[in-house]
Amino acid sequence: MSGRLLLALLRRDLKLVQRRRVEALLPLGFFIVAAGLFPFGVGPEPQTLRQIGPGVVWVCALLSAMLSVTQMFSGDLQDGSLEQMLLSPHGLLAVVWGKVLAHCLSAGLSLVLATPLLGLLFGMGGAEIAMLCLSLLLGTPILSLLGALGSALTLGLRSGAALVFLLVLPLTIPALIFGIGAVGAVEAGMPEQAQAHLSLLGALLILTLLGAPPATAAALRIALD
Repeated sequence: MSGRLLLALLRRDLKLVQRRRVEALLPLGFFIVAAGLFPFGVGPEPQTLRQIGPGVVWVCALLSAMLSVTQMFSGDLQDGSLEQMLLSPHGLLAVVWGKVLAHCLSAGLSLVLATPLLGLLFGMGGAEIAMLCLSLLLGTPILSLLGALGSALTLGLRSGAALVFLLVLPLTIPALIFGIGAVGAVEAGMPEQAQAHLSLLGALLILTLLGAPPATAAALRIALD
């Protein structure tokens, strides 16, 4: 895969995100609003908020990521870009990496940057907030990669967005468990266990990096044939 081609695709997708700022900010707005409503719903008890905070933030981040990946390839399909990329031997794999990297830098990074504010809202301490941000920094690329796979598998289908949720959400459960577990271990004063959860999350990220892009490219090729 040509690095120059990947860089060009990444630059192109980031420019498209800048031109569609309202659409790009919708998942972030959902993330902040959905997570911010929980303290009003469960009450102001600090201990309760600290206990549910990591789970709420992770679940809202997961749903926000799914909202932003449902149309990852549909625009290129409509304007004919995907068919042109199919002519290149590395085109589809490059577009997958470009889309995933653009999603991580736009949607995923914005979720991580907004997390400290939500952590303070749930009354979490500095160590817990730092671990939550670190777990999301490792976890959001997994969500992007799996979301890209789901988007490719449902490309051109009716109710494709709903199908993405049904296909991808079960696959994200391990990342959800490890991410929440790392924060819970820090809160319980067990840094070794927190490190174990992060190691498992990192291993899951490596496995997804190796498997998801080729599978996504194959799904795109099948959808275009």
